[in-house]
Amino acid sequence: MESAAISKVAWTPTALFRWAGYLLGFALGGFFDGILLHQILQWHHLFSGIETAPWLDLRMQVMADGLFHLLMYGIALAGLWCLWRTRWEYAQPGAGRRLWADALIGFGVWHVIDAVLSHWLLGLHRIRMDSASPLLWDLVWFAVFGLGFIALGWWLSRRGGTSGTGRAGAAALFGAVAIAMPWSMLPAPGQSAVLVLFRPGVSAPQAIAALERIDADLLWSDASGQLWAVRPAAGQRASLLYRHGALWVGGSLLPAGCLGWLQVRT
Repeated sequence: MESAAISKVAWTPTALFRWAGYLLGFALGGFFDGILLHQILQWHHLFSGIETAPWLDLRMQVMADGLFHLLMYGIALAGLWCLWRTRWEYAQPGAGRRLWADALIGFGVWHVIDAVLSHWLLGLHRIRMDSASPLLWDLVWFAVFGLGFIALGWWLSRRGGTSGTGRAGAAALFGAVAIAMPWSMLPAPGQSAVLVLFRPGVSAPQAIAALERIDADLLWSDASGQLWAVRPAAGQRASLLYRHGALWVGGSLLPAGCLGWLQVRT
């Protein structure tokens, strides 16, 4: 009788269990931003809005993105530690719903903080650097992935019962990727820019000769002469550069994105 009465007592999650969801969702928001916008869509880097040395060097931008992801790993590990410390709570009725709800809130909070701090106060970058209306993109991202996910998490946390609510939270996060990923295949206005990394031993004159084979316009190059941002001529395939010393050619099916704001260097 006593055990039956105890089982009817409503479970109240501890603060540590709540933080597990918040931190994991926050980290997932950062990874979503960095992987989708920095690497796949290539709309910006972390410090794309800073136009002074050393951030004009693309290698510094990529390094900053890597450090950003390292920070997200740290936050995710902190969330996993909180979840491990409160693992007994996950067996409670409604714990899965609560964890997903808090993760959705954390996901949305990341995008709110990123918009307010990185986009508008510090000017580190905008959602789409090459857009004629960067504020519009900022506001859409802020509303959908920021306020929208916070509202969804709040709704899920208030919903009674446990059936299907964990799946609803998972579907929301997967849905964010499903909505955003098709943008990565949209053609950019005009010819797409690509990054070309030549293997060690290929001199700058040899690299230039290879680029001339596809009539590429030079957008940017690093001091070593091995990393180039170029725009191939119409009808030319950047993949041909693999025959002429290229170690890696990236972005040929992606929007020009972050390359659009690079200035021609001579």
